[in-house]
Order: sequence, then structure tokens, then C-alpha cells
Amino acid sequence: MNDPAQNLRALSCADDYDPNSMPVAKAREVIARFLAPVTASERVNVRAALGRVLAEDVVSPLNVPAHDNSAMDGYAVRHADLKPDGETSLRNIGSSFAGVPFKGAVGAGQCVRIMTGGVVPQGADTIVMQEHVKAEGDSITVGKGHKKGQNLRRAGEDLASGQVALKRGIALRPADTGLVSSLGIGEVAVYRRLRVAFFSTGDELVSIGSQLKEGQIYDSNRYTLHGMLTRLGCEVLDMGVVRDDPQLLERAFRDAAAAADVVITSGGVSVGEADFVKALLDKLGEVVFWKIAMKPGRPLAYGKIGSAHFFGLPGNPVSVMVTFYQFVRDALLKLSGIDPVPAPPSFMVPCTSALKKAPGRTEFQRGILSRDASGGWSVRVTGEQGSGILRSMSEANCFIILPDAQGNVAPGTLVEVQVMEGVV
Repeated sequence: MNDPAQNLRALSCADDYDPNSMPVAKAREVIARFLAPVTASERVNVRAALGRVLAEDVVSPLNVPAHDNSAMDGYAVRHADLKPDGETSLRNIGSSFAGVPFKGAVGAGQCVRIMTGGVVPQGADTIVMQEHVKAEGDSITVGKGHKKGQNLRRAGEDLASGQVALKRGIALRPADTGLVSSLGIGEVAVYRRLRVAFFSTGDELVSIGSQLKEGQIYDSNRYTLHGMLTRLGCEVLDMGVVRDDPQLLERAFRDAAAAADVVITSGGVSVGEADFVKALLDKLGEVVFWKIAMKPGRPLAYGKIGSAHFFGLPGNPVSVMVTFYQFVRDALLKLSGIDPVPAPPSFMVPCTSALKKAPGRTEFQRGILSRDASGGWSVRVTGEQGSGILRSMSEANCFIILPDAQGNVAPGTLVEVQVMEGVV
């Protein structure tokens, strides 16, 4: 169900729907109901496909490997010639190298010297490693105990002709582009990049290069957003800083929604007198929720402006990054066509720090995951956890996730950590 009005009516009728303080898991579920991936695609050269999302399956046009070939340096023999309980003498009649196959066939009592990747000659069905052979002139001696078909890679063993090599919906990695090229395929169909427009709101914000006046601060949020969006492969549109003026904000929202699939703002979603975002969303589109039972990042808005998705992130730098990675990341990957969306890895480790936590909302504290001399893992907090301390995100390599019901954490307690590597 992806109709905004129907979704909103369904949510309003739900017993546990509270737009003022929605649980983290519920907010993720709600956002997912509105997401419909892009469908437009283009064909790109394999060299330009890294990180792009496949729009159709890649089907192998040939067998991989194309021929039976050797997995070892050794000798291609007929297993029927080998004595089960003693040594066997065979005559070497030639060689098969990778790319230079032996042209003849192996007959009774014969063998062919073969290198790794060499095509197995006609008549041979087993590869004996060179370490298990005694060679003298054109004669070899093979001991007992060899299995039929050993050290032999069959044609089509990796991929058969007509088999799906890569499924639609994956973001191509280096190994994937290598696999595609190994099939002789030079172009692939990928979804168009998701277009994301973003801007910061606030009279106190100035861009880099401007002189700070009293009460002003440099806008870091657009730079972290630009970096996070770029790492996700989005087409980004930085619309700068928009002052807290209803007319300017309305124009910015309209322009952003007309140009992009997703609109992201930072600041302007709390309950202050100068926060116009929620009122504008009510006027221009749909507001699904605007508060999350989490820390940091409680003032998080989600809605629609026409066909564009809207995420109103908090103004504090840490809150921007936490809400982006806990909510926006998955939504953008889903909208980009990735299926299924991979979850960031998480696991339980002992926490060496004492953590303060009041029950009632989920907390995402910034942690440093490390390994001790014995090989065991543990985590500690980065220090002060204020939502304006961006250094805590720069120093961290994981989130420490403390669930709603969790209270204070004593040192040595097992906690859930979500690693940032490859995510942040």
C-alpha cells in the first residue's frame, strides 16, 4: 500500500499510532509502507556500474568454466588405467597449458602433463597432482588411492549457460563487476540514481567561507548529509541554508520536491516558535509523524510533498547523523531499488563503561568497539554523549543501542552494538 492518504488513514486508526512519540521499530515500519522503488533504468558500461543497483537479472550466456579444466598442476589420466592396489606406469604424450590445450586424446596407458586452468584433454577424467607423481623422461609412476574426477573442474560448474549470475536489486560490488566481465558482458541495466535534495534551516547558520557574526555557527549538517548521501550513491542537490522565513521555506520545499525523489532538511522540526516545517508540511503535503521515542533525535518528521518523500531531521549534528542512519538510510536504499535492504551488522558485547539511561525510549550512544589481547571484544562510550558533540561521531566506530525498557548500564553488562564501518 503506497497511497499516502490511505496509509495515513490506516495509521490514524491504529491503536498504537502516536505521531507525538512513535517507537523506533514502529517508525521504521510506518516509513516502509510508503516506499515504492524507482523504476526508470539505464544501461551503463561495466566500469561505470560499481555501486549501481541492477535493474534486471544478469544471465550467463555461457558455461563458466567453458571447458573441463584442471584445478592443479599435475597429470591428466584415465582413472580406469590406475591400479587400485599398486603403482601404475603411464606414458606422457604431451602438455595442456591454460590457453594452449592439448590437441589429441588420451588413450589407454597414456597421460598428459597439465597446468592449473588447462583444458582436460579428451579421454582423461582425473587429475593427479604433480607431488604424487614420479616422472622420468616421458614415463610417470602413479601410486594408489586416487579418486575418479579428483582435481577437475567441470564445465558450467560455477555457472551454467542460461543461469542467473546476479539478481536484480543488488548494488554491484567489485567482485560483481568482475563476474559480469568474466561472462563477456560489457553493459548492464541499472536503476537511475535516486535524486535527493537537502537544505539546512536556521537564521544562526552560515556556510563555510563566511565570517561568523555574534550568535552564528557554521553549518556542518549539509556536509555530513552530502557525505552520507554520496556514499549511498544518490544524486545530491545541495540547496544551501534557508532562513526561518515561511515564504522562503515554502519556496524551498516546492523547488526541492519538484526536483527530487526525496527532500531532507535539518533543523526546524522541534516545537520552537520559529519552527515552521511542520506547518508547511501540513499545507504542502502529508505529515505522517514528527516525534520519535529515541535519543538523540526525538524531533524527526516524515511525510510526503506531492510524490517526494520528506525527512525533517533535527538540527543538532549528532542527531542528524543518528536519525539518518537509523531511518533515512534504509528508506533511500529501498527507494533506490535495492532488494532486500541489508541491515547493518550488530551483536552483543560487554560494555566497559557505566552508561546512564532512563527507561522509556531507545538510545543510540556512540561507542568504540575494540579487541583485547586475548581476542575478546568489548565496547566503551566515546565520552560525553550530547547531541551537539559531533566529535563523538567522528571518534566512534559503532552505535551502542539501548532499548526502551533499559535503565542504567553497569560496567561488564552485555549491550547491543551496531558497527558503523561501511555504514557511516
